Amino acid sequence: MQPISRRQALLLGGMGVAATAAGGAGLIWTLTSPSGPVTGANLVQPEENRSVDGQLQVRLEAAPGRILLGDRQAMAMGYNGSIPGPTLRIRPGDVLKIKLVNKLARPTNLHVHGLHVSPEGNGDNIFISVEPGGTFDYEYKLPADHPPGVYWYHPHHHGMVADQIFAGLFGGIIVEDPEPIETSAERVLVVSDTTLDGLGNILAVPALERMMGREGQLILVNGQSNPQFPARPGERERWRIINACVARYLRLRLDGQQLQLLGMDSGRYAKPETVDDLLLTPGNRADLLVTTATGDSTLRAFYQDRGSMPRMMGPGFGARSAAGQPDGTPLATLRVSGEPVASQTSVPDYQGLGDLRTSAVTAHRSIVLSAGMGMGGGAGMMRFTINGREFIKGRTDTTVAAGSVEEWTLTNTSPMDHPFHLHVWPMQIIEGDDQGKASAVWQDVVNVPANGRVKVRVAFNDFRGRSVYHCHILDHEDLGMMGVIEVR
Repeated sequence: MQPISRRQALLLGGMGVAATAAGGAGLIWTLTSPSGPVTGANLVQPEENRSVDGQLQVRLEAAPGRILLGDRQAMAMGYNGSIPGPTLRIRPGDVLKIKLVNKLARPTNLHVHGLHVSPEGNGDNIFISVEPGGTFDYEYKLPADHPPGVYWYHPHHHGMVADQIFAGLFGGIIVEDPEPIETSAERVLVVSDTTLDGLGNILAVPALERMMGREGQLILVNGQSNPQFPARPGERERWRIINACVARYLRLRLDGQQLQLLGMDSGRYAKPETVDDLLLTPGNRADLLVTTATGDSTLRAFYQDRGSMPRMMGPGFGARSAAGQPDGTPLATLRVSGEPVASQTSVPDYQGLGDLRTSAVTAHRSIVLSAGMGMGGGAGMMRFTINGREFIKGRTDTTVAAGSVEEWTLTNTSPMDHPFHLHVWPMQIIEGDDQGKASAVWQDVVNVPANGRVKVRVAFNDFRGRSVYHCHILDHEDLGMMGVIEVR
């Protein structure tokens, strides 16, 4: 990342007068003549930091600067000068220590998305505010039985989350398997989107687009446009895919290759499941095995209808994804050639997180996600609420007894889908869209369809403290669709 002047840093950190709500986009900055995104460059993996002797200690500096995005110089934000930030690889039982350094001109903080760790003190405490020029030392102790899988980290300072992520602040976390899975290669694929103007500045987002949930014009994998990578026939690769988009749903396909899904979020399946495609809502992750066959195959993201607010937005608003790429948006290209390799050993069975369907339920709760016109939304503005209330930091909305198992009915009364995320404690999907699940399915982001409902159960084990639940269309979270939970 190239250094920038103090004036440029102030512009980017404040993200421009025209985008004061964001803290993430909309500055004025002059670059040399822009060029369009170039496809086909070799895939670059993020820098990795691995734990040693039960501990990983890292420094993450959130700072503005010139960063290469899709083969263009962009004025963006990154951790340690890159988008995405470094991948953190840890094991169950480890201690993860992160020194967060804020070189932005606005406050920030850090959320370790999906990790089952304490929300108190200097743990996964999203109520902390790290001011410009400040630092904060986070420390997370993973339980010895923490599930392996794909996780990620990103800012969670209320009101600025969507724009700081849209500007490039995110990175992956891998919790390693207790019993290794034999693969020929392992790849971390962080999918993000953003929008740049002709000078490489991240554009400010209009109010109407925030209400719908922004979708950037530039879709990237590890900060690259449609990178390529090689393999030989018969190899088994492991792809760790993270949807780090603010609001974009990713319906992924990789035609011509054999796909086996190990699990979603922290929910590893007992055995891999063969899939043709998979849907990742914002915040979801997939742990995927790809057994390669000769030929070129492109990982594509197809349009997913997540609803709209047609009476407010006007005809056609939000339909740009459907019209733009009927054959899907190319994300990355796998090129398979050469001599076949010998088949690899079978994947070990995994015990999983258990099944709460036979557990005694101590409480039933109704969580209602709503979006619509109403008092407090301002002229022409919508309100985004949970159980009729917008987020207030100091108010506790839900109090839960530690060690209990609760069943929550998540109801969406709006004509837009809302991906529901609960911090710290994973959710088992009991009933989705009126159809029961055949096996235990665990996720920490659960899509609640427009005018639909989902039932989940949660075991509030191991930790006490205050945390949050919210819509993971991050514009909706910033606009108030978040509640506070306290386990005590």
